[in-house]
Amino acid sequence: MPSLTLPQADGSLADYTLGRPRDFAAATPPFPRLALAAAHVVADPRAEQDPWVSSAIDWDRTIAFRRHLWSLGLGVAEAMDTAQRGMGLGWPEARELIRRSLDAIQDVPGAVMASGAGTDHLDATPDTTVDDVLRAYEEQCEAVEAMGGRIILMASRALAKAARGPDDYIRVYDRVLRQVRQPVIIHWLGEMFDPALDGYWGHADHHQAMEVALEVINGHAEKVDGVKISLLDKHKEIAMRRRLPTNGRGGVRMYTGDDFNYAELIAGDEHGHSDALLGIFDPIAPAVGGALASLSRNDLGTFHDILAPTVPLSRHIFKAPTRFYKTGVVFMAWLNGHQDHFVMVGGQQSARSLQHFSELFRLADKAGLLRDPEMAASRMKALLAVQGVS
Repeated sequence: MPSLTLPQADGSLADYTLGRPRDFAAATPPFPRLALAAAHVVADPRAEQDPWVSSAIDWDRTIAFRRHLWSLGLGVAEAMDTAQRGMGLGWPEARELIRRSLDAIQDVPGAVMASGAGTDHLDATPDTTVDDVLRAYEEQCEAVEAMGGRIILMASRALAKAARGPDDYIRVYDRVLRQVRQPVIIHWLGEMFDPALDGYWGHADHHQAMEVALEVINGHAEKVDGVKISLLDKHKEIAMRRRLPTNGRGGVRMYTGDDFNYAELIAGDEHGHSDALLGIFDPIAPAVGGALASLSRNDLGTFHDILAPTVPLSRHIFKAPTRFYKTGVVFMAWLNGHQDHFVMVGGQQSARSLQHFSELFRLADKAGLLRDPEMAASRMKALLAVQGVS
Protein backbone atom coordinates (compact mmCIF):
# COMPACT_ATOMS: atom_id res chain seq x y z
CA MET A 1 0.00 0.00 0.00
CA PRO A 2 1.21 3.56 -0.69
CA SER A 3 2.98 5.67 1.92
CA LEU A 4 3.51 9.39 2.29
CA THR A 5 4.69 11.96 4.81
CA LEU A 6 1.98 13.96 6.55
CA PRO A 7 2.04 16.94 8.92
CA GLN A 8 0.97 16.31 12.49
CA ALA A 9 -1.05 18.64 14.70
CA ASP A 10 2.17 20.10 16.16
CA GLY A 11 3.60 20.81 12.71
CA SER A 12 6.06 17.91 12.71
CA LEU A 13 6.09 15.36 9.89
CA ALA A 14 5.44 11.62 10.15
CA ASP A 15 5.25 8.78 7.67
CA TYR A 16 1.85 7.26 7.05
CA THR A 17 0.97 4.05 5.18
CA LEU A 18 -2.57 3.65 3.88
CA GLY A 19 -4.75 0.65 4.59
CA ARG A 20 -7.05 -1.12 2.19
CA PRO A 21 -10.42 0.36 1.27
CA ARG A 22 -13.43 -1.31 2.82
CA ASP A 23 -15.71 -3.32 0.56
CA PHE A 24 -19.17 -2.16 1.55
CA ALA A 25 -21.92 -4.58 0.59
CA ALA A 26 -24.12 -3.65 -2.35
CA ALA A 27 -27.14 -1.78 -1.04
CA THR A 28 -30.62 -2.36 -2.41
CA PRO A 29 -33.40 -0.06 -1.21
CA PRO A 30 -35.94 0.35 0.18
CA PHE A 31 -34.16 0.79 3.49
CA PRO A 32 -35.79 0.92 6.94
CA ARG A 33 -34.77 4.59 7.16
CA LEU A 34 -35.02 7.44 4.69
CA ALA A 35 -31.52 8.77 4.04
CA LEU A 36 -30.96 11.96 2.07
CA ALA A 37 -27.46 13.22 1.35
CA ALA A 38 -27.08 16.98 1.09
CA ALA A 39 -24.87 17.03 -2.01
CA HIS A 40 -22.07 19.45 -2.92
CA VAL A 41 -21.58 21.20 -6.25
CA VAL A 42 -18.48 20.79 -8.41
CA ALA A 43 -16.88 24.08 -9.40
CA ASP A 44 -15.54 24.74 -12.89
CA PRO A 45 -11.91 25.82 -12.34
CA ARG A 46 -11.39 26.69 -16.01
CA ALA A 47 -14.11 29.32 -16.18
CA GLU A 48 -13.13 32.96 -16.34
CA GLN A 49 -14.49 34.41 -13.11
CA ASP A 50 -13.71 36.12 -9.82
CA PRO A 51 -13.85 33.10 -7.46
CA TRP A 52 -14.79 35.06 -4.31
CA VAL A 53 -17.52 37.01 -6.11
CA SER A 54 -19.07 34.82 -8.80
CA SER A 55 -19.65 31.09 -9.19
CA ALA A 56 -19.04 28.76 -12.10
CA ILE A 57 -20.30 25.19 -11.88
CA ASP A 58 -19.25 22.06 -13.72
CA TRP A 59 -22.78 20.83 -14.35
CA ASP A 60 -21.79 17.45 -15.80
CA ARG A 61 -19.66 16.48 -12.80
CA THR A 62 -22.21 17.90 -10.38
CA ILE A 63 -25.05 15.80 -11.81
CA ALA A 64 -22.79 12.75 -12.11
CA PHE A 65 -22.23 12.95 -8.36
CA ARG A 66 -25.97 12.89 -7.75
CA ARG A 67 -26.21 9.77 -9.90
CA HIS A 68 -23.48 8.26 -7.72
CA LEU A 69 -25.56 8.92 -4.59
CA TRP A 70 -28.72 7.51 -6.15
CA SER A 71 -26.82 4.39 -7.26
CA LEU A 72 -26.01 3.67 -3.62
CA GLY A 73 -29.67 3.90 -2.60
CA LEU A 74 -29.46 7.35 -1.02
CA GLY A 75 -31.78 10.23 -1.73
CA VAL A 76 -30.52 13.71 -2.55
CA ALA A 77 -31.26 16.88 -0.61
CA GLU A 78 -30.62 19.41 -3.35
CA ALA A 79 -29.39 23.01 -3.20
CA MET A 80 -28.77 22.99 0.55
CA ASP A 81 -25.95 24.47 2.61
CA THR A 82 -23.65 21.61 1.54
CA ALA A 83 -24.02 22.98 -1.99
CA GLN A 84 -22.85 26.33 -0.51
CA ARG A 85 -26.34 27.75 -0.76
CA GLY A 86 -26.14 31.38 0.30
CA MET A 87 -22.41 30.86 0.80
CA GLY A 88 -21.23 31.17 -2.79
CA LEU A 89 -24.20 29.61 -4.58
CA GLY A 90 -26.96 32.13 -5.29
CA TRP A 91 -30.63 31.49 -6.01
CA PRO A 92 -30.30 31.65 -9.83
CA GLU A 93 -27.63 28.93 -9.74
CA ALA A 94 -29.56 26.94 -7.14
CA ARG A 95 -32.70 27.07 -9.29
CA GLU A 96 -30.73 25.79 -12.29
CA LEU A 97 -29.18 23.08 -10.12
CA ILE A 98 -32.62 21.94 -8.97
CA ARG A 99 -33.91 21.90 -12.55
CA ARG A 100 -30.99 19.81 -13.80
CA SER A 101 -31.23 17.35 -10.92
CA LEU A 102 -34.98 16.94 -11.44
CA ASP A 103 -34.29 16.19 -15.10
CA ALA A 104 -31.64 13.63 -14.17
CA ILE A 105 -33.76 11.81 -11.60
CA GLN A 106 -36.30 10.90 -14.29
CA ASP A 107 -33.82 8.27 -15.48
CA VAL A 108 -33.41 6.70 -12.01
CA PRO A 109 -36.46 4.62 -11.01
CA GLY A 110 -37.31 4.88 -7.33
CA ALA A 111 -34.79 7.63 -6.61
CA VAL A 112 -35.70 10.30 -4.05
CA MET A 113 -34.97 14.01 -4.07
CA ALA A 114 -36.14 17.12 -2.23
CA SER A 115 -34.93 20.65 -2.86
CA GLY A 116 -34.21 23.69 -0.74
CA ALA A 117 -36.55 26.68 -0.99
CA GLY A 118 -35.63 29.74 1.04
CA THR A 119 -35.23 33.48 0.85
CA ASP A 120 -31.57 33.89 -0.11
CA HIS A 121 -32.39 36.02 -3.18
CA LEU A 122 -33.75 38.68 -0.81
CA ASP A 123 -31.11 41.27 0.07
CA ALA A 124 -32.03 41.77 3.71
CA THR A 125 -31.55 45.30 5.05
CA PRO A 126 -32.74 47.04 8.22
CA ASP A 127 -35.84 48.02 6.22
CA THR A 128 -36.72 44.45 5.21
CA THR A 129 -40.13 43.45 6.56
CA VAL A 130 -41.66 40.11 7.45
CA ASP A 131 -43.97 40.54 4.44
CA ASP A 132 -40.88 40.83 2.23
CA VAL A 133 -39.67 37.53 3.65
CA LEU A 134 -43.04 35.93 3.01
CA ARG A 135 -43.00 36.98 -0.64
CA ALA A 136 -39.47 35.66 -1.03
CA TYR A 137 -40.44 32.26 0.42
CA GLU A 138 -43.48 32.14 -1.85
CA GLU A 139 -41.40 32.90 -4.92
CA GLN A 140 -38.93 30.08 -4.32
CA CYS A 141 -41.55 27.56 -3.21
CA GLU A 142 -43.58 28.28 -6.33
CA ALA A 143 -40.48 27.86 -8.51
CA VAL A 144 -39.56 24.48 -6.99
CA GLU A 145 -43.11 23.13 -7.21
CA ALA A 146 -43.50 24.42 -10.78
CA MET A 147 -40.53 22.22 -11.71
CA GLY A 148 -42.19 19.23 -10.05
CA GLY A 149 -39.95 19.23 -6.99
CA ARG A 150 -40.57 18.52 -3.33
CA ILE A 151 -39.63 21.29 -0.91
CA ILE A 152 -37.21 21.50 1.96
CA LEU A 153 -38.21 24.74 3.66
CA MET A 154 -34.87 26.28 4.53
CA ALA A 155 -34.25 28.53 7.50
CA SER A 156 -34.16 32.19 6.47
CA ARG A 157 -31.44 34.66 7.38
CA ALA A 158 -33.78 37.44 6.31
CA LEU A 159 -36.50 36.22 8.68
CA ALA A 160 -33.99 35.98 11.54
CA LYS A 161 -33.15 39.63 10.86
CA ALA A 162 -36.67 40.96 10.29
CA ALA A 163 -38.67 39.04 12.91
CA ARG A 164 -39.44 40.76 16.19
CA GLY A 165 -40.43 37.63 18.04
CA PRO A 166 -41.93 34.13 17.80
CA ASP A 167 -45.25 35.41 16.41
CA ASP A 168 -43.52 36.58 13.22
CA TYR A 169 -42.09 33.10 12.65
CA ILE A 170 -45.49 31.51 13.23
CA ARG A 171 -47.12 33.91 10.77
CA VAL A 172 -44.58 33.23 8.04
CA TYR A 173 -44.57 29.44 8.35
CA ASP A 174 -48.36 29.35 8.73
CA ARG A 175 -48.88 31.17 5.44
CA VAL A 176 -46.23 29.23 3.51
CA LEU A 177 -47.47 25.84 4.73
CA ARG A 178 -51.04 26.69 3.81
CA GLN A 179 -49.96 27.26 0.20
CA VAL A 180 -47.61 24.36 -0.58
CA ARG A 181 -49.00 21.50 -2.63
CA GLN A 182 -47.03 18.64 -1.06
CA PRO A 183 -45.75 18.04 2.47
CA VAL A 184 -42.41 19.74 3.10
CA ILE A 185 -39.37 19.12 5.26
CA ILE A 186 -38.78 22.02 7.65
CA HIS A 187 -35.08 22.71 8.16
CA TRP A 188 -33.95 24.22 11.45
CA LEU A 189 -30.29 25.06 10.90
CA GLY A 190 -28.43 26.04 14.05
CA GLU A 191 -26.17 29.03 14.49
CA MET A 192 -23.09 26.77 14.62
CA PHE A 193 -23.69 26.14 10.91
CA ASP A 194 -24.72 29.71 10.10
CA PRO A 195 -24.19 32.46 12.71
CA ALA A 196 -26.80 34.63 10.94
CA LEU A 197 -29.48 32.19 12.15
CA ASP A 198 -28.82 32.77 15.84
CA GLY A 199 -32.10 33.17 17.74
CA TYR A 200 -34.19 31.38 15.13
CA TRP A 201 -37.87 30.84 16.01
CA GLY A 202 -37.61 33.99 18.13
CA HIS A 203 -35.53 32.56 20.97
CA ALA A 204 -31.81 32.23 21.64
CA ASP A 205 -32.56 29.26 23.91
CA HIS A 206 -33.04 26.13 21.80
CA HIS A 207 -35.63 24.62 24.13
CA GLN A 208 -37.83 27.71 23.91
CA ALA A 209 -37.28 27.81 20.14
CA MET A 210 -38.36 24.18 19.94
CA GLU A 211 -41.74 25.06 21.46
CA VAL A 212 -42.35 27.55 18.64
CA ALA A 213 -41.28 25.05 15.97
CA LEU A 214 -43.57 22.40 17.46
CA GLU A 215 -46.47 24.85 17.49
CA VAL A 216 -45.96 25.40 13.76
CA ILE A 217 -45.68 21.68 13.04
CA ASN A 218 -48.69 20.73 15.15
CA GLY A 219 -50.76 23.34 13.36
CA HIS A 220 -49.91 21.92 9.92
CA ALA A 221 -49.08 18.25 10.49
CA GLU A 222 -50.60 17.19 7.14
CA LYS A 223 -48.33 19.64 5.29
CA VAL A 224 -45.14 18.59 7.11
CA ASP A 225 -43.36 15.43 6.00
CA GLY A 226 -40.69 15.96 8.61
CA VAL A 227 -38.35 18.31 10.39
CA LYS A 228 -34.57 18.32 10.10
CA ILE A 229 -32.74 19.89 13.01
CA SER A 230 -29.04 20.66 12.82
CA LEU A 231 -28.10 21.60 16.38
CA LEU A 232 -25.33 19.00 17.00
CA ASP A 233 -27.09 17.99 20.22
CA LYS A 234 -28.61 14.51 20.28
CA HIS A 235 -30.59 15.16 23.46
CA LYS A 236 -32.47 18.08 21.92
CA GLU A 237 -33.20 16.05 18.79
CA ILE A 238 -34.52 13.08 20.78
CA ALA A 239 -36.66 15.35 22.94
CA MET A 240 -38.22 16.94 19.86
CA ARG A 241 -38.57 13.61 18.06
CA ARG A 242 -40.68 12.18 20.87
CA ARG A 243 -43.11 15.10 20.60
CA LEU A 244 -43.72 15.11 16.86
CA PRO A 245 -47.39 14.66 15.91
CA THR A 246 -48.99 11.91 13.88
CA ASN A 247 -50.55 12.61 10.50
CA GLY A 248 -52.19 10.76 7.63
CA ARG A 249 -48.83 9.25 6.65
CA GLY A 250 -48.18 7.81 10.10
CA GLY A 251 -46.31 10.69 11.67
CA VAL A 252 -44.08 13.66 11.10
CA ARG A 253 -40.55 12.37 10.62
CA MET A 254 -37.44 13.52 12.42
CA TYR A 255 -34.59 13.84 9.92
CA THR A 256 -31.38 13.96 11.90
CA GLY A 257 -29.03 16.75 10.92
CA ASP A 258 -26.59 15.78 13.68
CA ASP A 259 -23.28 15.14 11.95
CA PHE A 260 -21.75 14.14 15.31
CA ASN A 261 -24.23 11.52 16.57
CA TYR A 262 -26.07 10.27 13.46
CA ALA A 263 -25.31 6.56 13.95
CA GLU A 264 -27.09 6.19 17.28
CA LEU A 265 -29.92 8.54 16.27
CA ILE A 266 -30.64 6.54 13.11
CA ALA A 267 -30.44 3.26 15.04
CA GLY A 268 -32.96 4.70 17.49
CA ASP A 269 -34.28 3.48 20.82
CA GLU A 270 -37.40 1.89 22.24
CA HIS A 271 -39.33 5.11 21.59
CA GLY A 272 -38.42 5.60 17.94
CA HIS A 273 -35.68 6.57 15.52
CA SER A 274 -34.54 9.38 13.25
CA ASP A 275 -34.38 9.30 9.49
CA ALA A 276 -31.53 11.36 8.04
CA LEU A 277 -30.72 14.42 5.95
CA LEU A 278 -27.01 14.98 6.35
CA GLY A 279 -24.10 16.71 4.71
CA ILE A 280 -21.71 14.01 5.94
CA PHE A 281 -23.60 11.46 3.82
CA ASP A 282 -22.03 13.11 0.75
CA PRO A 283 -18.46 11.89 1.48
CA ILE A 284 -19.38 8.66 3.32
CA ALA A 285 -22.20 7.54 1.00
CA PRO A 286 -20.82 4.01 0.32
CA ALA A 287 -20.64 3.34 4.06
CA VAL A 288 -24.18 4.65 4.58
CA GLY A 289 -25.54 2.33 1.89
CA GLY A 290 -23.80 -0.65 3.46
CA ALA A 291 -24.95 0.28 6.96
CA LEU A 292 -28.59 0.71 5.94
CA ALA A 293 -28.49 -2.60 4.07
CA SER A 294 -27.34 -4.20 7.33
CA LEU A 295 -30.18 -2.51 9.19
CA SER A 296 -32.58 -4.00 6.63
CA ARG A 297 -31.36 -7.42 7.80
CA ASN A 298 -31.74 -6.39 11.47
CA ASP A 299 -27.95 -6.71 11.73
CA LEU A 300 -27.34 -3.86 14.16
CA GLY A 301 -23.81 -5.06 14.88
CA THR A 302 -22.66 -4.61 11.28
CA PHE A 303 -24.56 -1.31 11.06
CA HIS A 304 -22.51 0.13 13.92
CA ASP A 305 -19.30 -1.59 12.75
CA ILE A 306 -19.57 0.25 9.43
CA LEU A 307 -20.60 3.65 10.75
CA ALA A 308 -18.48 3.81 13.93
CA PRO A 309 -15.21 4.69 12.08
CA THR A 310 -17.02 7.38 10.08
CA VAL A 311 -18.05 9.31 13.19
CA PRO A 312 -14.53 10.58 14.08
CA LEU A 313 -14.15 11.59 10.43
CA SER A 314 -17.45 13.48 10.52
CA ARG A 315 -16.62 15.19 13.81
CA HIS A 316 -13.35 16.35 12.27
CA ILE A 317 -14.96 17.61 9.04
CA PHE A 318 -17.61 19.48 11.05
CA LYS A 319 -15.33 20.85 13.77
CA ALA A 320 -15.60 24.54 14.60
CA PRO A 321 -15.92 26.78 12.70
CA THR A 322 -18.57 24.29 11.54
CA ARG A 323 -19.67 26.42 8.58
CA PHE A 324 -16.42 25.47 6.81
CA TYR A 325 -17.35 21.78 6.70
CA LYS A 326 -18.04 22.05 2.96
CA THR A 327 -14.29 22.25 2.37
CA GLY A 328 -13.77 18.78 3.83
CA VAL A 329 -16.67 17.36 1.83
CA VAL A 330 -15.21 18.58 -1.45
CA PHE A 331 -11.70 17.48 -0.43
CA MET A 332 -13.05 13.93 -0.01
CA ALA A 333 -14.74 14.08 -3.42
CA TRP A 334 -11.40 15.06 -4.97
CA LEU A 335 -9.47 12.32 -3.17
CA ASN A 336 -11.99 9.74 -4.40
CA GLY A 337 -11.98 10.88 -8.03
CA HIS A 338 -15.45 12.38 -8.23
CA GLN A 339 -13.80 15.55 -9.53
CA ASP A 340 -10.34 16.16 -10.97
CA HIS A 341 -9.49 19.27 -8.94
CA PHE A 342 -9.75 20.71 -5.45
CA VAL A 343 -11.39 24.03 -6.28
CA MET A 344 -14.62 25.25 -4.70
CA VAL A 345 -17.29 27.83 -5.38
CA GLY A 346 -16.29 30.99 -3.56
CA GLY A 347 -12.68 29.88 -3.24
CA GLN A 348 -13.53 28.02 -0.03
CA GLN A 349 -10.88 25.36 -0.58
CA SER A 350 -8.70 27.75 1.47
CA ALA A 351 -10.98 27.60 4.53
CA ARG A 352 -9.10 24.78 6.30
CA SER A 353 -5.44 24.22 7.21
CA LEU A 354 -2.97 21.66 5.89
CA GLN A 355 -3.01 19.94 9.29
CA HIS A 356 -6.81 19.68 9.02
CA PHE A 357 -6.57 18.04 5.59
CA SER A 358 -3.86 15.67 6.80
CA GLU A 359 -5.94 14.44 9.73
CA LEU A 360 -8.98 14.16 7.47
CA PHE A 361 -6.94 12.00 5.11
CA ARG A 362 -5.89 9.66 7.94
CA LEU A 363 -9.43 9.37 9.33
CA ALA A 364 -10.92 8.69 5.88
CA ASP A 365 -8.38 5.94 5.34
CA LYS A 366 -9.11 4.37 8.74
CA ALA A 367 -12.82 4.32 7.86
CA GLY A 368 -12.01 2.47 4.62
CA LEU A 369 -13.41 5.32 2.52
CA LEU A 370 -10.47 6.02 0.17
CA ARG A 371 -11.62 3.83 -2.70
CA ASP A 372 -8.33 4.05 -4.67
CA PRO A 373 -5.44 4.46 -2.20
CA GLU A 374 -2.87 5.09 -4.93
CA MET A 375 -4.90 7.92 -6.42
CA ALA A 376 -5.73 9.38 -3.00
CA ALA A 377 -2.07 9.33 -1.96
CA SER A 378 -0.99 10.93 -5.24
CA ARG A 379 -3.50 13.75 -4.84
CA MET A 380 -2.61 14.29 -1.19
CA LYS A 381 1.07 14.55 -2.18
CA ALA A 382 0.16 17.17 -4.78
CA LEU A 383 -1.61 19.26 -2.13
CA LEU A 384 1.34 18.88 0.22
CA ALA A 385 3.76 19.98 -2.48
CA VAL A 386 1.78 23.13 -3.24
CA GLN A 387 1.99 24.03 0.44
CA GLY A 388 5.71 23.37 0.70
CA VAL A 389 5.79 19.83 2.08
CA SER A 390 7.62 17.32 -0.11
